[in-house]
Amino acid sequence: MTIGFVRTAIASVLACTLVWAAQRLADDGAAGRGLAFALLAGGAFGLLLQRSRFCFFCVARDFIERRDARGLLGIVAALAVGTVGYFAVFGAFLPIPAEGRLPPGAHIGPVSIVLVLGAFAFGVGMSLSGSCIGAHLYRLGEGSTGAPIALLGAGLGFVLGFLSWNTLYLDLVVDAPVVWLPAHLGYGGALLLQLTVLGGVAALLWRAHRQPESVVGLASGDVPGAAQPPQPSEHRLRLIDALFGTRWPTWMGGVLIGALATVTYFRMGALGVTAELGSLARTGANALDLLPGRLEGLDTFAGCATVVKNALLSNNGMFVSGLVTASLASAVLASDFRPRRIPLGDVLRKFVGGVLMGWGAMVALGCTVGVLLSGIMAGALSGWVFAIACLGGIWLSLRVEQLVRRQAG
Repeated sequence: MTIGFVRTAIASVLACTLVWAAQRLADDGAAGRGLAFALLAGGAFGLLLQRSRFCFFCVARDFIERRDARGLLGIVAALAVGTVGYFAVFGAFLPIPAEGRLPPGAHIGPVSIVLVLGAFAFGVGMSLSGSCIGAHLYRLGEGSTGAPIALLGAGLGFVLGFLSWNTLYLDLVVDAPVVWLPAHLGYGGALLLQLTVLGGVAALLWRAHRQPESVVGLASGDVPGAAQPPQPSEHRLRLIDALFGTRWPTWMGGVLIGALATVTYFRMGALGVTAELGSLARTGANALDLLPGRLEGLDTFAGCATVVKNALLSNNGMFVSGLVTASLASAVLASDFRPRRIPLGDVLRKFVGGVLMGWGAMVALGCTVGVLLSGIMAGALSGWVFAIACLGGIWLSLRVEQLVRRQAG
């Protein structure tokens, strides 16, 4: 029995289990069908993230440090495809966009200094922990030993965000504008503006791009630059080799993620990966009487909403479960499942990075998936502000790290 056969068998069992679980959920009425769709959509998202290395921090670092723009161009591709898809769906829900009326469930949040601070903190947290929250989730499937530490820190960060929310909301958020571009420019004008900006960003990135001497993708955020592209097994089927023998181009993952985001919004809601984590943190903190009796205005905003959980299963919980399961199956099949011990010093770094990401995601009402990706696709100004502030946090963190290394060397 070959190693390739064992990996294929394990991945097949995981995939079949995912489909079987979705089928069982779908047998339980309309709510069950919603959970089943969330599970399968999360599986598709996890597969795309894992195969195309769709990590916001990693691709930003590639460009900042090596002028490799391919990853960021993949994100631009996702935003362009998703913008077109979202606006088409919006036309069915809200034919005439108007100020004060927002499409249901779209991640369109208030624009304030709190959003800037939250996004900046999230960017710094990504730099310290090595990935964004979405990437840490798919790297659970790759056997990352650092991902659980960062996610545990993110849970604590959410609690700290809840504790600071009332002060921030009453002083800085309550009167902040919620800007939806189609309400001011119409669908056509907003679509033209967004595609023009994205096209301009793509042109600037391509102009600054430097082709790397060798194509080496990071399979894990634990040891930057240490992972090599998986080598295909001669015993595997050609189709499996084509799909899992090498990483997919990030632009391909971006196009497919943009299409998936459109379908998911139409069927379930906007993409997001922090609602379940935030809800678990809120439920636990509430049970320990750590939170104030009322979180002012929090539940009135669209975004990665957190709740005190009364039910075991939720759409976002199923989405994240599918994401991790599918990424595990993909990683096993592609020989990307590589648990490794991380240095003790990195444990604190990843935990602190997770805390910053959790706090930032809570006060910004989402992360790079929920606010940046889903927000920009929806035509929300908050998505663009989050993107700029988050990139600023990444850039500053990397520059400080480079300076420290030079002085130490």
